[in-house]
Amino acid sequence: MKAEITWQPSEHGLAFDGVMDDGKTISLDGSGNDLSPMQAVLISVGACSSVDVVEIMRKARQPIESCICRLEATRADSPPRVFASIHAHYEVSGKQINEKHLARAVQLSCEKYCSVMLMLNAKVAITTSFGLSE
Repeated sequence: MKAEITWQPSEHGLAFDGVMDDGKTISLDGSGNDLSPMQAVLISVGACSSVDVVEIMRKARQPIESCICRLEATRADSPPRVFASIHAHYEVSGKQINEKHLARAVQLSCEKYCSVMLMLNAKVAITTSFGLSE
């Protein structure tokens, strides 16, 4: 995997475009006008773990209809303003979903499969919760 990040000189001076070796792109802005790099990391935590939860539930033949991951993070007050804590709450819906399967899916994602969470968990207090609805 390779990526190239190119500074986009502008009035604010901190915009960057990222291009992956497969052509996928993202724009990030350190000045706060667009998605910041730290916001992208937080979104990546939710997306990565949600992929796992959905895949695990499907493999368990659970009739999952939706999965929303709501994230709340705190950051250090002084530079470097790393994440101090992240809480991920998964709202999953579907008819006749077994709550134990969902609890296990969330646990497996956080402890074994989510590469983004696993990269962060040595320095960041990561907690999870979930809700289930039909």
